[in-house]
Amino acid sequence: MCAGSLATVTKGTALDLVGTLFRLGLAGVWLVSGWVKASDPNQTYIAVHAYDVLPSGVVSVVAGAMPFLELALGVLLLVGLGTRITAALSCLVLLAFVAAVAQSWARGLSIDCGCFGGGGQVAKGDTRYPQEIARDIGFLVLAVWLLVRPRTRLAVDAVVGRRGGV
Repeated sequence: MCAGSLATVTKGTALDLVGTLFRLGLAGVWLVSGWVKASDPNQTYIAVHAYDVLPSGVVSVVAGAMPFLELALGVLLLVGLGTRITAALSCLVLLAFVAAVAQSWARGLSIDCGCFGGGGQVAKGDTRYPQEIARDIGFLVLAVWLLVRPRTRLAVDAVVGRRGGV
């Protein structure tokens, strides 16, 4: 094996490890946020309602479905199944979260995002919009990495011959 091939293998291995850490980290985010929301559906409803962008009937549907979407994304990323598709869905969900927080901030609403439980109205000085947006953009970076480079270690994708993560 020539030096160039060895460097390529080493670089590929390192990128696979980075991707694995990103995949497992994002899986953890989805699993924790989904679990917290699923364990307190009333609070999830309050959090979704506080954004004041959806009709009442749709708030119930979104609040009911969101925890299970997040849990599904978390499980798929945890096992590494359909990594590219799951990363794409994660990107869409995270972009929606960033947009929701940004519009709340722009409209002067005083709410907690409810991203990891809680949520709803808060006192004017208790909002943390810049931090919430920055955090979600950080998670978005992980999802984009997996969208562009879904190959990771310890993934079902590799076992079923879907090295690209479809």
